[in-house]
Formats: sequence, structure tokens, C-alpha cells
Amino acid sequence: MYDFNHHRPASVDDAVSALGAASDGKIMAGGQTLIPTMKQRLASPSDIVDLGAIAGLKGIKEEGGNIVIGAMTTHAAVAGNATVKAKIPALAALADGIGDPQVRNRGTIGGSIANNDPAADYPAGLVGLGATVHTTKRQIPADEFFTGLFETALAEDEIITAVAFPVPEKAAYAKFANPASRYAIVGVMVSSGPAGLRVAVTGAGPCVFRLSDAEAALGGGFSPDAVANVSVSSEGLNSDLHASAEYRANLVGVMLKRAVAAAG
Repeated sequence: MYDFNHHRPASVDDAVSALGAASDGKIMAGGQTLIPTMKQRLASPSDIVDLGAIAGLKGIKEEGGNIVIGAMTTHAAVAGNATVKAKIPALAALADGIGDPQVRNRGTIGGSIANNDPAADYPAGLVGLGATVHTTKRQIPADEFFTGLFETALAEDEIITAVAFPVPEKAAYAKFANPASRYAIVGVMVSSGPAGLRVAVTGAGPCVFRLSDAEAALGGGFSPDAVANVSVSSEGLNSDLHASAEYRANLVGVMLKRAVAAAG
């Protein structure tokens, strides 16, 4: 690990100032990706702006028909929150299936979506539920937030402050997990509610994507039978030592039917 300056601001404004003053500053939330990357000397930021001391970025509340989750709220806190479990149980289940207890108690929702790992669970949760990402500059619909492999719509000096999830009428998340890491080889979130019929897929491609054919099929009836004939092309999907593109394409259909059955 190379030398760096460490900042631990007490407010969002101070965090923005510290980030702006750094020559090559990086935000640290839970540190689940950044710290290992720095240890391997694959990243060498001049400054780390640690958000861990900003109390206003933590917590969960119900507001205006949405469940609003602070960016520094851990996966374990989302999974165990009574409001989330009552209003959006699919989101609580998604959070409870991330990694292991150590990861869930350190990793945060803001850090996860800012990193946008192609196998992460939260991108499917945000897109599949029609969430909105709140930052220090604006509000970004989830459909516009995730832009590519490890890429998002965030500007260099922009910090995520919260994520707002509309409460669906029904929703479920089904994941085929890597047995070691618990990352999604394929994960599918389905929902029906204020944001319409939505199906989002993670793990299969370089970035989370919506499955429009499945959404159209569910419009004729929300049941596993409605999506039985939905097929996914393997073209452009991820292929690695864990699963081929063809295997992932098949898994999308399997996870889709499981998610629809669980939601219905």
C-alpha cells in the first residue's frame, strides 16, 4: 500500500471540501473494495475521504411513500430493519444474501452502488425497484445511474447521500450465488408497483440491465407461466471460470421464474 492522506470529515460539506482539495482523492464508505485494491497497489490515491464519521449518512426512514436509506447504512442494517422487512421484504432479503456477516456489517449501500461491480446485488435492487439515487448535486433515477462495467453517472466530486425506494405492491429477488464469495453469478429482481412492472438482471452482463421481454410478458399476467418462454441471448454476457455466457443466459430464465413465483 502506498502512502496517502486520510481525512475523516464530520459532515457532508467537509467531505466535499476534502475531496475537492485532493489531487487524486477517493471516497471510502465500507472499504470492502478500495482497501484490498490499495493493498495490492492497484490503486494509489493521494487522499482518502472516509465517510464513516458522518452520522447523517446513516439510517433508514419512510418518507413520501418511499423507503429512504442513507448511503452509509450497512447491508446488515438494511437486512435487519423492521420497516424494510415490512414494506420491501425483497430488499431486506437481497441485503441479507450479500457476502458473509463480516461483509454485511462493514459494506454499505452507497459504497456498493458507487463501485458498481457487475456481480453486485444492489444494482438489481435499485433498477428492479425503480429507486432514485440522491447525491450532493442531484437526484438520479437508477435506470440512468449504472452506465457500464464499474462505471456510474457520478461526477468526480459527487457523493451519494441516500437511495429512495418506492414501495412496490410485490417484489422478489432470486440469486444463483457463487458459493465462495456469494456474489451473483446471476441475480434477478422483479417488482410491480408505482414504478411499473420491472425486471432487472445482475451478474449476467458487464452492468445491470432490464429485461424488457420479461416485463412485457408479465403485463399479461404476473406468474411464472407468463415468463416461461422468455429467452435471453448469450451475446455480450459475461463468461469466466465460474460460468459461461450460455450458462448465464439459461440461468437468467431460471432465476426469473423463481423470482416471479416468490413475488406472486
